[in-house]
Amino acid sequence: MLSEQALELIDIVARVGSFTAAANRLHKVPSAVSYAVKQIEEELGVVLFERHHRSVTLTPAGEHFVKQARNLLTQMDEMKRGTQRVANGWQPTLSIALDNIVRADRISVLIADFYRHFQDIELIIRIEVFNGVWEALATGRSDIAIGATTAIPVGGVYQYKDMGDIQWAFLVSKNHPLANIDRPLTDDELRPFPSICLEDTSREIPKRMTWLLENQRRLVVPDWIRAINCFREGLGVGYMPVHLASVFIKAGALVQKQLENPKLTSPCCLAWNADKMSPALAWVLDYLGDTDKLHREWLA
Repeated sequence: MLSEQALELIDIVARVGSFTAAANRLHKVPSAVSYAVKQIEEELGVVLFERHHRSVTLTPAGEHFVKQARNLLTQMDEMKRGTQRVANGWQPTLSIALDNIVRADRISVLIADFYRHFQDIELIIRIEVFNGVWEALATGRSDIAIGATTAIPVGGVYQYKDMGDIQWAFLVSKNHPLANIDRPLTDDELRPFPSICLEDTSREIPKRMTWLLENQRRLVVPDWIRAINCFREGLGVGYMPVHLASVFIKAGALVQKQLENPKLTSPCCLAWNADKMSPALAWVLDYLGDTDKLHREWLA
């Protein structure tokens, strides 16, 4: 009988695309992961992965299995949490997805104020990137999203509140070869240097990149902290929200450059699932306030 650990193993292998990468994540040797997957395939009587020289890809049967396995894992987690809530006398949880672009210092303030107001509700905070925010809403992982950008249709009954536009700064290290060029930079001048991009956390819907030219190499990082380190070390070039980059620009650690083809501002919003309205969700919406307050506290 397939266990939760077996489902998680197949899910991880599918995400990282190789037995070696999965083994590194699980702190196992690749042969152990390969053997465990083979046992699962034999139990099912189907081949889940096509084996290549250094990678694996899902077969059509594997794609179906992984989709169902992820649904089961989500349901199992919800069952565990629901049972714990009943045992502890807690009310249903409220889950908030925050895009990585929002100010981190506001998150702890929100958490503290929420727990002072609600003593019997669990608050779940998820940090997502780009379309990962919308996917969290679409899949029900989150009830509300703060800092969602470039809205895409996700289905369901959602309501929105404008948070204003995100201004972007194109950055290079102070010692970068492009730092002292005193004119707008061309695409051809930028293309030789890797584009520092954040990894979109979406799993099912298409991913987005921070900024990338055609035929330009990427340097993909999980968050802006890692991106800042890469910028400062001169490992690449790229865009970052002005409200996160300004302190490093003022300190002289990073240099803001003008481009011939600059990135446009990005509309940003607060979004929530109207079908999941509750006293806790209503409190958060009132707490976050109007467009001016949202922009001032989370994006300024």
